[in-house]
Amino acid sequence: IYGTAFADQEKLDQYLHQLEEARRRDHRKLGKELELFSINEEVGAGLIIYHPKGALLRRILEDFEVREHLKRGYQLVKGPQILKLDLWEKSGHLENYREYMYFTEVEGQKYGLKPMNCLAHMIIYKSKIRSYRDLPLRYFELGTVHRHERAGVLHGLPRVREFTQDDAHILCTPEQLDQEIKAIIDFVADVMKVFDFDFEMQLSTRPEKSIGTDEDWERATSALKNVLDEHNFCYQINEGEGAFYGPKIDVTLKDVLDRRWQCATIQCDFSLPERFDLSYIGKDGGKHRPVMLHRVILGSLERFMGVLIEHYAGAFPTWLAPVQVIILTIGDTHISFGKDVFNQLISHSIRVEKDFRNESLRLKIREAQLQKIPYMLVIGDKEVQTGGVSPRHRSGKDLKLLPLNEFISLIKQESQFPN
Repeated sequence: IYGTAFADQEKLDQYLHQLEEARRRDHRKLGKELELFSINEEVGAGLIIYHPKGALLRRILEDFEVREHLKRGYQLVKGPQILKLDLWEKSGHLENYREYMYFTEVEGQKYGLKPMNCLAHMIIYKSKIRSYRDLPLRYFELGTVHRHERAGVLHGLPRVREFTQDDAHILCTPEQLDQEIKAIIDFVADVMKVFDFDFEMQLSTRPEKSIGTDEDWERATSALKNVLDEHNFCYQINEGEGAFYGPKIDVTLKDVLDRRWQCATIQCDFSLPERFDLSYIGKDGGKHRPVMLHRVILGSLERFMGVLIEHYAGAFPTWLAPVQVIILTIGDTHISFGKDVFNQLISHSIRVEKDFRNESLRLKIREAQLQKIPYMLVIGDKEVQTGGVSPRHRSGKDLKLLPLNEFISLIKQESQFPN
């Protein structure tokens, strides 16, 4: 028998309120109610099926990610899902990560289904001779990976067996390392601000299973620590929690219920460039070894979507909402104008649904509120006669009758990606 005790009634009430809020915001419950995603036993544990609204929400996040990376000098790349087993052996994954990998064989050749995206990025780097003038090179991929997680640790969207990472690998000179690490931390801070998340950082050091020399680990750990110290970032040290190929900075975000979620990571790697014989021509005309930074900003898109659903309780801001507007007609005589409004919104790339059923307006409004759609447009006699629309926000606030073009401008303004 377990119990929880508190010093006073206020703390108990806060705890009970937090439990109730967590139940209300549970992404698995909201995912079903809002028709975002499902997990089906026939398909398999830890494998997500995205329904139309969930797939659209995911695409909006992906488009946001691509825009933010391109404007920071990243180049889009794409690697295959399976790579020869020899490559995974060369990288050290077979020895240090085998238990999390899936394998297959094609025409006598053994392959590993990728649990990480870094190998293809190194192959791209190595495809031509590089100069110090080319560096840093920043390769970015929305890469889907597969990891053999035990059934007992699988949980909704945050812990799955197939997920997509906003994965990037930066190859730079040792002299560029500090500025690249600082730029990644600034990138993380910018993105967390967009979604109204606070965050904390941890420096995770060498684990028991690792590759590389003591000297490499010391250099990599010092590089991360020096940037954190130099810029007065607050952080904790997590002993032995680094990746097998290098130490890392882990970023933990705090949601609206003050819960912690691990999202971004910044890993400093001297070992894999050595194993794959990566090089660049320096100012002296000789060959030099680059440093590689592995990093994600949101981390797993699945996990981040789960956190977002709970953070917003499913009531996404207009720019992120899979459905931004729903049109509700009062009677059959209003359907023709409702269709005109629908078509005009569609032509302006506004994400809109319509409810022209022969049901009471109260029922239609209630169902739209349950779907947490930002705006409802009720179409009645007044709207048909004036050619305008009467927007109603999901909060219950009614806006005045507006010309349709003004409402379109309002939605387009709210639909812009945050800067």
